[in-house]
Amino acid sequence: QVQLVESGGGLVQAGGSLRLSCACSTSGRACRNYVMAWFRQAPGKERDFVARINWSGLSTYDTDSVKGRFTITRDNAKNTVYLQMNSLKPEDTAVYYCAANLGGGRSTMGYDYWGQGTQVTVPS
Repeated sequence: QVQLVESGGGLVQAGGSLRLSCACSTSGRACRNYVMAWFRQAPGKERDFVARINWSGLSTYDTDSVKGRFTITRDNAKNTVYLQMNSLKPEDTAVYYCAANLGGGRSTMGYDYWGQGTQVTVPS
């Protein structure tokens, strides 16, 4: 069983930055073995892929929406994954979710474990 707890959300003006954190704990395999990802869900919309990172630090992003502005990293010693978000835009407003699985891609279907989400609001 994997437990994920997100933090770091809030209200930030357009052009500002936030860093989200996702703390992982597990009673089985170590967190470092898991692919970790960030998804986001705006009101009335589906949950969309933002970025993922594998055990070695190889990362992929939703290129159209966040490439060049968001960076996903992980600190395996702290069992924590981060999402650094720069140059935030009103369209980045959403609940951001951390997810984990032994092998996950860009689909929500690929992840068995989810955090409770953290709200990010960028006023227009």
